[in-house]
Amino acid sequence: MEEVNIVKLHGIRANPYSKRVELALRIKGVPYEFIEEDLRNKSQLLLKLNPVYKKIPVLVHNKKPVVDSLIILEYIDETWKNTPQLLPEDPLERAKVRFWTSFIQQQLFEAMTRVVTCDGEIQAKAIDEVREKMKVLEEGMKEVFPGSGSPWVDCDNLGLLDVMICSTFSPYKAYEEAFGVKILDPERNPLVFCWVKALNELPLVKELYPPHDKLVAMLKVVRENALKVSSST
Repeated sequence: MEEVNIVKLHGIRANPYSKRVELALRIKGVPYEFIEEDLRNKSQLLLKLNPVYKKIPVLVHNKKPVVDSLIILEYIDETWKNTPQLLPEDPLERAKVRFWTSFIQQQLFEAMTRVVTCDGEIQAKAIDEVREKMKVLEEGMKEVFPGSGSPWVDCDNLGLLDVMICSTFSPYKAYEEAFGVKILDPERNPLVFCWVKALNELPLVKELYPPHDKLVAMLKVVRENALKVSSST
């Protein structure tokens, strides 16, 4: 008897951590139910599924929760072994992908978060930090993809770095409009910029995000709420 896979994803539509998981599930062709959460009024189910961190995303596979977006991504890759594989088989190449995934998560994305959640001098410093981290990423990707203007992408060869780049930068135009800050610069970051443009042309990426105007409105609310929290602490 074929095993039944029931997959639910607790997340937030405009949240990059949720988008990572959604994109990985779509790459693997895994049907899932998306359950929208409100972090200002966390559901009892979310608190039960993730009692330690009380955060999204949470993947529930056959009633068993998996938490932390990067751990979820590897879980998806190991559970659904159909191609494309998100991580390379070769241990050295696998280590390289994990290194740059960690860099995007712990260095670059955290700096980007401060751009969104702060203003004034703190935001200005965060913008400078993002530009420095983007420079490091650009140079690093030249080594990962030598002799190429940008990685070659299609729906049949997407990997973990594609997922991270896409979920971090695909809505860059909405970021610019909502936050008034240019995160992705085609002159400073030509490889990453071309990579993002190629990813944004894929049907499964186009289907992943809401319309531009709606996304801008959602991001503005995110920033307003973050600034309110910041000013009250």
